[in-house]
Amino acid sequence: MIYEVRTYRLKPGQVGELEKRIAEVLPYRDKFSRLAAFWHTELGPLNQVVHVWPYESLQQRAEIRARVAKEESRWPPKVMDLIETMEAEIFLPAPFMGPLSDKRLGNIYEIRTYLYQPGSIPEVLARWAKAIPRRIELSPLVACWYSEIGDVNQFMHIWAYQDLAERDRIRAEALKLPHWPPGTREFLAKQSTKIVLSAEFSPL
Repeated sequence: MIYEVRTYRLKPGQVGELEKRIAEVLPYRDKFSRLAAFWHTELGPLNQVVHVWPYESLQQRAEIRARVAKEESRWPPKVMDLIETMEAEIFLPAPFMGPLSDKRLGNIYEIRTYLYQPGSIPEVLARWAKAIPRRIELSPLVACWYSEIGDVNQFMHIWAYQDLAERDRIRAEALKLPHWPPGTREFLAKQSTKIVLSAEFSPL
């Protein structure tokens, strides 16, 4: 399984309009392969939307995108006038990540992206695998990926919370766990985070 994560930076004030236009035509796109998640930023880089598309492989992605372009005139939606920049990256799931669920896991989601030193991802995955069972007892791990195409050596993990107060409480509790955060700081080059909200049509 691969996950295409597309991040668009929009012109200020256009998130609602973009989501409206996408919602109108998404059912036609879903006939080919389904959207997994669609978020917009609340805290962090503003005016961003992030959408996630799962595929079995790069080959399937190419085949589906070709079919959509040939058979579905309503996709992609007419939103280019709202967009300033577009970014697409391909991620692989961490071995301990479960399938993305078509359900509401929280009212807010935190997307944390770490850049690790070259060659360190295998060790990062091994250390996270040891630490993650206790951590997910506190709040659900929505997704955990590492980059395959795009900026290499990226590690993205996404968590669900009911609100910011619960996030603060759970993060404080997590620090009391014996192996959290996983001991990977020696490999870290950069960290970023953003709080996102789901669009009305988002399966997640």
